[in-house]
Amino acid sequence: MASLQDIGVSAFINIVGAFAFLLAFAVLRIQPINDRVYFPKWYINGGRSSPKRRGNFVGKFVNLNIMTYFTFLNWMPQAMKMSEAQIINHAGLDSAIFLRIYTLGLKIFVPITILALLILIPVNVSSGTLFFLRKELVVSDIDKLSISNVRPESIRFFIHIALEYLFTVWICFMLYKEYDNIASMRLRFLASQGRRAEQFTVVVRNVPYVSGRALSDTVDQFFKTNHPNTYLCQQAVYNANKFAKLVRKRDRLQNWLDYNQLKFERHPDKRPTRKIGFLGLWGERVDSIDYYKHQMQDFEKRMTLEREKILKDTKSMLPVAFISFNSRWGAAVCAQTQQSKNPTFWLTNWAPEPRDIYWRNLAIPFVSLTIRKLIISISVFALVFFYLIPIAFVQSLANLEGLERVAPFLRPVIELKFIKSFLQGFLPGLALKIFLHFLPALLMIMSKIEGYIAVSALERRTAAKYYYFMLVNVFLGSIITGTAFEQLDSFLHQSPTQIPRTIGVSIPMKATFFITYIMVDGWAGIASEILRLKPLVIFHLKNMFLVKTDRDRERAMNPGSVDFPETLPTLQLYFLLGIVYAVITPILLPFILVFFAFAYLVYRHQIINVYNQQYESAGAFWPHFHSRVIASLLISQLLLLGLLSTKKAAKSTPLLVILPVLTLYFHKYCKHRFEPAFRKYPLEEAMAKDIADRTSEPELNLKADLADAYLHPIFHSFEEEELVEVQSEKDKHQSDVTSELSSPSPPHQTSTHSSQPHQYHPPPPEHVYYPSSPPQHVYVPSSPPRYMYYPSSPPRYAYNYDNEP
Repeated sequence: MASLQDIGVSAFINIVGAFAFLLAFAVLRIQPINDRVYFPKWYINGGRSSPKRRGNFVGKFVNLNIMTYFTFLNWMPQAMKMSEAQIINHAGLDSAIFLRIYTLGLKIFVPITILALLILIPVNVSSGTLFFLRKELVVSDIDKLSISNVRPESIRFFIHIALEYLFTVWICFMLYKEYDNIASMRLRFLASQGRRAEQFTVVVRNVPYVSGRALSDTVDQFFKTNHPNTYLCQQAVYNANKFAKLVRKRDRLQNWLDYNQLKFERHPDKRPTRKIGFLGLWGERVDSIDYYKHQMQDFEKRMTLEREKILKDTKSMLPVAFISFNSRWGAAVCAQTQQSKNPTFWLTNWAPEPRDIYWRNLAIPFVSLTIRKLIISISVFALVFFYLIPIAFVQSLANLEGLERVAPFLRPVIELKFIKSFLQGFLPGLALKIFLHFLPALLMIMSKIEGYIAVSALERRTAAKYYYFMLVNVFLGSIITGTAFEQLDSFLHQSPTQIPRTIGVSIPMKATFFITYIMVDGWAGIASEILRLKPLVIFHLKNMFLVKTDRDRERAMNPGSVDFPETLPTLQLYFLLGIVYAVITPILLPFILVFFAFAYLVYRHQIINVYNQQYESAGAFWPHFHSRVIASLLISQLLLLGLLSTKKAAKSTPLLVILPVLTLYFHKYCKHRFEPAFRKYPLEEAMAKDIADRTSEPELNLKADLADAYLHPIFHSFEEEELVEVQSEKDKHQSDVTSELSSPSPPHQTSTHSSQPHQYHPPPPEHVYYPSSPPQHVYVPSSPPRYMYYPSSPPRYAYNYDNEP
């Protein structure tokens, strides 16, 4: 068990580590060569260009202005300058609500910390119970500040109960105000949005098969019959696995073509060549540019044939479709009602915004979804219990005294002063952090298998799984296994009837382990977040070894987004720890406050300058977060109730029974009062916006805008390609004419190499960007589209290679 000295060692290591990360960040962020790593958001939005190149060659890469190195903390006030309204316009409502969670933590825990430290600490310290139990249990000086130090049957427990009531009322009051504010922000945000495709579109799944009729005809007839006045058009979904493979191969060829063209532009006196054998190792040597252009042309023909085959094959059509309506009101009615007598057919829901769709899961049947969710639920349950093994190992590091009593031969090694402080004060938190590092990625894979069709839904489900894991393993698992290791000698030598009393006294003592975890994860971990060491290294490695084209450079600058599947459950864990230990061991609260304040500054900076959100859900994650804070309240109340029962506080314990009931009633009220704003779209609001549209634009043609709104990016690129090729041919012809007039012979003919490469002369079209990893299941319209849909938000990448520092 960590002592005050161990906590001090851990605090020193983590503070020094956090300061080192901040100092490294302050130095690296002002270097011209790192500008795109630490400010990519502004490059994407077009609000920033590369730093001016001044001075000598070194000045292009290193900041030579000495004065800027003395303002290494100026990022903090700069992060606070942008208002919440500006953050919403700059980064979206999701980011603004995410930041409000940190301010909510400060609003809740600052008053609670002051009251707990002023009232509960003196009450606990003056009791002195642990002095008499020192021979039976493993205790430390910090435990004297907890409720474990209060004598059984003491009247002082009424103070703890009174503060539990007061803290519950305060937390519920702040949650109510925050829920009200966020619900209002969401409604205002949705009302202020312009006309978007997802406002008029519904996704329908599990379309029934009718013998002798194409699925698209079945969908068309159903919605014309049941929504005759509002139904506008549909977009069918097709299985395009083979087409996706062709696109991936074509993208690789395009990359090599761009690379060779860029290489030729830099050295026009020598055209690049390659061998046409396996991996370019043997065979006839040919001109690389002509070779890849010829390969690209071949792939275009194959893709055209494959696309026509997909459209003509009725078996490739999947029982999913995107249905567009001529009004928001019509879409709201369809999305929020049951369409068929059989509730397993014609399942409708709001379509995610186009950039939020996870295409692979569109074609999963209804029955398969149920089976998948059952399998994943069992897998998550097994994973939770599997992780109890490493959690127990971590707790064995945190409780060396208990092991010493059972295994005295370990004492010479772990009794060294600094080693013991390091093992108990720093290593347990670090080990737990390492064990949890890869878990969110694994849980995201499980969520994808479950079949959710939106990236935002996938992240919310992953966050839910991670929260349950943190609750069972990190919180309850650490308490149970930690108590077992701490009091191992007591468990082995006392009667079974005394074990509940031992656990009740020991649970508050686990605050020392959570304090070390908070310092590792919430102090040094947050400081490492702003340093972005991993993206920094990857960016420069890609620039040195992998970047061949402008498109490669854009990918190397990918800033990512707020990692909601990991950050939200971690936030919920901190709320849980603060709420549970506020009455039991209040000395933990100051460490929580430091985390909320520091993390708020760091994530504010990251959201303003770095992260570029992939989607906008308008705060759809907030109801889940609110429910888990309520769950933390219930856990704290039940834990205190059980703890007082082990203290034989029969007179005071019944006063706590009513508190969970009141908390559940409050949760039910908030759920009915505010949650509909996050789950449904009011028909009144939909009709009001429809009327406003018809008034301002009487000749509005929605079908032109919605016809291709949910066309997959692969087919967007394919259609755009046909348009680009015409202009590319004109540009190429003009370039050839200019080249012939200005040069008597082509550049490649000036080479004196004895083995002249064979030349290909197919018409080489230019190509647009194709995704590197297209999904297995995609959809295309039943007829070639006439209009292209472009999202209202700016593109994710706007990279200017010419301005590269």
